[in-house]
Amino acid sequence: MAIKSLSIRIEEEMLGKLGFVANYEGRSLNSHILVLIRESIKRHEEQYGIISGDVSPDTNVKPSRK
Repeated sequence: MAIKSLSIRIEEEMLGKLGFVANYEGRSLNSHILVLIRESIKRHEEQYGIISGDVSPDTNVKPSRK
């Protein structure tokens, strides 16, 4: 499975608050954002049906360390 990068624009204050929440949850900012994305996909699929693809939102996809 290929791992892709994504760049987003976000207000500095919002990024700081998101980092605070991630730290509180014991996660890196990147891992926390992936959790939020998985939860969003799962809610969507519960309401509208499964989106075709190989990766389930329940799967913890994390790039391997080189």
